Amino acid sequence: MTDDNIQDQEMPLVQHLTELRDRMLRILLFVLLVFCGLFYFANDIYTYVSEPLQRYLPENSTMIATEVASPFLTPFKLTFILAFFVSMPFVLFQFWRFIAPALYQRERRLALPLLFSSILLFYAGIAFAYYVVFPIIFGFFTSVGPSNVTVMTDINSYLNFVLKLFFAFGLAFEIPIAAILLILAGVVSPDALARKRPYVVVGCFVLGMLLTPPDVISQTLLALPMWLLFETGLLFGRLLARGRG
Repeated sequence: MTDDNIQDQEMPLVQHLTELRDRMLRILLFVLLVFCGLFYFANDIYTYVSEPLQRYLPENSTMIATEVASPFLTPFKLTFILAFFVSMPFVLFQFWRFIAPALYQRERRLALPLLFSSILLFYAGIAFAYYVVFPIIFGFFTSVGPSNVTVMTDINSYLNFVLKLFFAFGLAFEIPIAAILLILAGVVSPDALARKRPYVVVGCFVLGMLLTPPDVISQTLLALPMWLLFETGLLFGRLLARGRG
């Protein structure tokens, strides 16, 4: 085989890798631009995120920083993660543009709504955690402690706690998309998936235990929506499967 033939076979791969690199650089640049726009408000953003706990702290009690650099690094980390969350539509759009040429027209028409829905569901999971789950668990945690213990949570520990829940609920809300993709890809039929419902319910509670802090309340508050989202994905999967049939 001549060198020209070898080069002809390698060029498409090189072009794909070059395009992937360019899109990754675009993503990085976009996230950095969003971060620069948000960084001025870093302390305000942290105050907003910590509000579900702050409202339940005893009078004259505040959050604390146990490390020297925490007052700067903790809002910095939160702002960078928020910049990535805000950039998620652009990130997914870049990946979509990368894989779209390899898809058939029918697959493209189906992929775009699923992509849009996955973004909305991820944001919905984060919103559900902030507006529904946090008030419940923080109200409970701050009310059951010993009367002689003053709640003064470290700002970095709080951020790690809420970020874990944000990611857990954001990913959990993607369950309908996963169920629909499994059905449309022919990996499993709607009826077969429905017969696995008992295992899914148990799996939801196991994942709730693994993805959330070690308390029954947050585990249950994650497991129940996951189960309902599975049922939603199964319903839409049935409808789409019938439409294709």
